[in-house]
Amino acid sequence: MANVSVYNMEGKQVDTIELSDAVFGVEVNEHLVHLAVKQQLAANRQGTQKAKTRSEVSGGGRKPYRQKGTGHARQGSTRAPQFTGGGVVFAPVPRDYTISMNKKEKRAALKSVLTSRVQENKLYVLDELKLGEIKTKDMKNVLDSLKVEGALVILNENDQNVILSARNLAGVKTALTNTINVYDILKYGNVVVTKDAVKKIEEVYA
Repeated sequence: MANVSVYNMEGKQVDTIELSDAVFGVEVNEHLVHLAVKQQLAANRQGTQKAKTRSEVSGGGRKPYRQKGTGHARQGSTRAPQFTGGGVVFAPVPRDYTISMNKKEKRAALKSVLTSRVQENKLYVLDELKLGEIKTKDMKNVLDSLKVEGALVILNENDQNVILSARNLAGVKTALTNTINVYDILKYGNVVVTKDAVKKIEEVYA
């Protein structure tokens, strides 16, 4: 089991904690991590783009001019792609970008990125994270005391004082233990997590 330091909100080490190898000490599977990121980014796409082909554009039922004798190339419709107001060649149509991934693969990918944060010393455990009021400066002071700039802050409870205090900080995002995902952990680099949240993650994903 990996031992990591536990800090208070002033950035001082107050304890250590043993992390479960079942969650924070697995073999990193880069392929599954790649698939998980692809799946999440694909799920964010609406897929509602649409343009009309020549068969869908209204009008154009009559030949614009006679077949022969004009000196121009023969034309059958003013709604052909080469005309203004005509249809689009190979027009985009609505589609579903969803990539399927089973639960075991998702869990393995999440464990892989959590393990990588531990291996790279980018996982910071706090004994608690409580703010008396909604104040961005207080949240920034906590992160500065840990010498962390960008971070994903994982909470066990929906603490609005912390969530709203972190909202305006660039490169910082808060998440609950049931909303963490592979993409955010990779995007924000550092992970700041409370002791309670660590226990909850180990309960759910071990």
